[in-house]
Amino acid sequence: MAELLQHLLNALILGGTYALLGIGLTLIFGIMRVVNFTHGELYTFGAYMVFFFVMVLGLDFFVSILLAMALGVVLGALIEFVLLRPLRGADIDTTMLVMIGAWIAMQNLEQYTWSGIAKSIDHPFPLDPLVIGPVSVSWVRVFVFAFAVLLIAVTYLLIHRTRLGKAMRATFQDRETAALMGVNVKGIHTLTFAFGSCLAAAAGALLGPVFVVAPTIGDLAALKAFAIVILGGLGSIPGATLGGFILGLAEELGAGYVSSGYRDAMGFLLIILVLAFKPTGLFAAKERIG
Repeated sequence: MAELLQHLLNALILGGTYALLGIGLTLIFGIMRVVNFTHGELYTFGAYMVFFFVMVLGLDFFVSILLAMALGVVLGALIEFVLLRPLRGADIDTTMLVMIGAWIAMQNLEQYTWSGIAKSIDHPFPLDPLVIGPVSVSWVRVFVFAFAVLLIAVTYLLIHRTRLGKAMRATFQDRETAALMGVNVKGIHTLTFAFGSCLAAAAGALLGPVFVVAPTIGDLAALKAFAIVILGGLGSIPGATLGGFILGLAEELGAGYVSSGYRDAMGFLLIILVLAFKPTGLFAAKERIG
């Protein structure tokens, strides 16, 4: 029982950052109808920015995470303005090829800038774990989970309790009608991509100190983000959130009771099984973001 509780705790903490990845991607696809192949590189970008601020410049750890998120917003807005806005109205194949090109370019730039050697990030938390009965967890993972939950709550409030969120939901439902009602659709697209990029960078910034940072860490993160979105249902924030926690649970139980070598495979196997019975995902949102 103690072993099971430990796996459940680990899955809960990992699922929070997975949910951030999924929410960012589902917002971008749901509103802009863009398959964002740079999502994993934005995750890597966030991790490297924390490394740069903490290990190179010596800035405060918590300030570095916020700065990495802010730069994720800037980079996301730049990608949308430079690459996607000129392609508005182009066929999906052209857009996908451009985004794949951007993904490859960003990854090679990261490798050129930081080299291919994995890097670790120091954090200010105690090395001794937090012990709760039969289970234990490192303090940095507790912080990662708490911050991820905070960002998920902020995202929900943004979508459901602000005028910007109302405009985003209107654009998702019918962009032509939203434009006729005075919504700045171009601006909404830029803000959506920037916000989704911020969440991806936040996930990288949070998990960078937990694991290691390398130019290719975004590849698997992107695959998992797409898997979470498909599992939860396109356009559904609750679906992406729950999908992230389900994927974390599947991976942790698979690693604990099958083999650590099959950690990633178990998550994708679960997705195949779910989609076999519910092809639209658990919480498909055909008419709204929410």
